[in-house]
Amino acid sequence: MVLALSVIGAVLALVVVGLFVFGLRRRLIQRSGGTFDCSLRWDVPQESDTSGKGWSYGVARYNGDRVEWFRVFSYALRPRRVLERSAIEVAGRRDPEGEEELALLSDAVILACHHRGTRLELAMSEDALTGFLAWLEAAPPGQRVNVA
Repeated sequence: MVLALSVIGAVLALVVVGLFVFGLRRRLIQRSGGTFDCSLRWDVPQESDTSGKGWSYGVARYNGDRVEWFRVFSYALRPRRVLERSAIEVAGRRDPEGEEELALLSDAVILACHHRGTRLELAMSEDALTGFLAWLEAAPPGQRVNVA
């Protein structure tokens, strides 16, 4: 009986510590400012795929001429993907369709992009999209920026 209670207590303590570390990591990412909720689908096929598969929920952070994307459900302090402003080409935007509506946040808008030959999609709120497009257009003089 004592062993079972000890094991349950240890498991419960690990769960609490794990949740605390998730919260602490999110605070560390947000500390430098300029973050927004952003789902990402990397290496999207050319044909339209609205099955909702491949989306990862994350947090994006502006860092100079880069956007760093972090998975929400990870303990890593490094970004999973880094998008350079000069390499992002916006191909278009659309609303979620089909099962994507269930996989993404309720107010999400999908932005189709190309980054160094890789097709990707970003899903974010309308406000975050406005900020993202403004950030793209605010490139220093001489940088080629393609915003559809």
